[in-house]
Amino acid sequence: MNKNMGLIRVGAGSPAIKVAGPAANADNIIAIMNKAAGDRCGILVLPRLCITGSTCGDLFFQDALYEAQLTALKKILECSREHSLVTILGCYLRLDNALVDCAAVIQRGEILGVVPKMFGDNRHFASASDFSGSEDCIRLFGKTVPFGNIIFEDEEAGLDFGIEIDDDMLMPVSPGAMLALAGADIVFNPASGIELVRGADFRRSQIVSASAKSMCGYVYASSGSGESTSDMIYGGHCLIAEGGRLLMESTRFESENQITYTEIDFSKLNFERLGSHGFHDCSKAYRRDINYKRILLSPLTVVVEGESLFRRYSRSPFIPEDPDALAENCKEIFTIQTTALARRLAKVGAKSAVIGISGGLDSTLALLVCAQAMKILGRPASDITAVTMPGFGTTDRTYRNALVLMRKLGTTVREISIADSVTQHFRDIGYDESLRDVTYENSQARERTQILMDIANMNGGFVVGTGDLSEGALGWCTFNGDHISMYNVNCGVPKTMIPHILGWIKEQNAEDEILAQTIGGVIDTPISPELLPPDASGNIQQKTEESVGPYELNDFFLYYTIRYGMSPAKLRFIACKAFSGTYDYETITKWLKVFYRRFISQQFKRNCVPDGPKVGTVGLSPRGDWVMPADADISAFLVE
Repeated sequence: MNKNMGLIRVGAGSPAIKVAGPAANADNIIAIMNKAAGDRCGILVLPRLCITGSTCGDLFFQDALYEAQLTALKKILECSREHSLVTILGCYLRLDNALVDCAAVIQRGEILGVVPKMFGDNRHFASASDFSGSEDCIRLFGKTVPFGNIIFEDEEAGLDFGIEIDDDMLMPVSPGAMLALAGADIVFNPASGIELVRGADFRRSQIVSASAKSMCGYVYASSGSGESTSDMIYGGHCLIAEGGRLLMESTRFESENQITYTEIDFSKLNFERLGSHGFHDCSKAYRRDINYKRILLSPLTVVVEGESLFRRYSRSPFIPEDPDALAENCKEIFTIQTTALARRLAKVGAKSAVIGISGGLDSTLALLVCAQAMKILGRPASDITAVTMPGFGTTDRTYRNALVLMRKLGTTVREISIADSVTQHFRDIGYDESLRDVTYENSQARERTQILMDIANMNGGFVVGTGDLSEGALGWCTFNGDHISMYNVNCGVPKTMIPHILGWIKEQNAEDEILAQTIGGVIDTPISPELLPPDASGNIQQKTEESVGPYELNDFFLYYTIRYGMSPAKLRFIACKAFSGTYDYETITKWLKVFYRRFISQQFKRNCVPDGPKVGTVGLSPRGDWVMPADADISAFLVE
């Protein structure tokens, strides 16, 4: 049996409409429903009053139109028997001598419930709050149908949804917000939004905002082609948002039936709510104000392992795809780092910032942060003691880059080879240095840290760490070696983001050709701790990604594990989609296992890391961001 991936494909459709033409409209609605069912859509929402059109005006009072609408609704019901698709469509009903603007929820030939529009237009439709009937059910087609405040539930999938209609979403306290507080994962809106200048921008922002505040999916389908143009025009605008992010949007002003799909990750939304005490407290405070009936659905069509997706997952979730947004993020991260370090240096009264420079990505960024922090403090760059410590694996490439950077920035440069001291250490402990094992590597890292700490002691300095977020997740650092500093400016920055920040800094310093070229050279250098000797040609032999896996995969795994609590099976599923054509199923499985083994087993290192600034939504500080026992068992992750 294929595993439920916690995703459901949703559709927002806008059929071509004939105003006051229910028979023709029913045919278009059925065509959209059949297409959605064929595309394994789980839930489809159609516009407000879509059986008749929303612009019928006083024709809504005519018996002929009302009876034609009921006939069309029966036909739609009959056609829905053939599939498990849930369809939400707008209609109107005569109840207690009033017209009520409604949304009917249909599945397998049955109307499961009817939800009225909360606030009416006064001329044609009564507000739900003005409805004189007190019963919570109505009679329709000879059957009793639940009516009013309803949440629809699929117990098997673990998914709940609710409905708000059209501009009810704009009310100060919207029905959708109350539905979310009562447990609805997705809010569907059958709407009839008119098109005005900048109206689409406003509509888009409201839907994205609603999905963010309520930590929900939001699916909006608006009236389109065929609605009356007497005074207004309708564009058929369909939008799907999730947790503050617009996932999919239709083109407007199409003349034919249209449907917009994507998948909503309802398990991710549940995870976010579980971690939000504020959402829980708000729910307790307000959800008691409305009693919702809970209607059980037949099992929905959900996404299962191996299925194709309409939704696209970015390979680099830490990195914005928009170049302007990326540049702004780089600027903000660098500003957070430099401001944090400047304040810490001022607070402790450090006479200098002491930092080890390897010529690699992390130490280069940390050095540039130190230089900017000194500018903020109005102090000279010579107050930075930059130390390069060549060892057994240092290559000419990284050595030259380190020296150029230190000198160009005006730091106090110190070069201290660790070869003799580490060789002596090997003799002292009786170690055979030909083994080239973890002792060989870690002895060098610890010697470098000792040098930095002792230099800091000599001149009242403060050791600045360089390890990044990805290394912290994987434990790719030497305990009590590069793992330790007095403040780590890179601890919140993922490895895949660092080249982009350096690229942004390079652009800011384009007039300094040597500095810009050197930063570019660092970006192009293979990632390596350089703890094993170079190859015969003097090139880097030890490449980190050959040991722990590609950082683009590890950062992908890290983001979705920490940010959204994604299960191993689901994480592999979406990784295979995101990296299709680059890594195959077996490769992704291999490195995902490595990630889990390292991430779970290396918590003891994260439990005693130095302070450092968080820069994004993912952090691993044991003081609040990620709390985990160091002896946790990994078997549940590997079994799945």
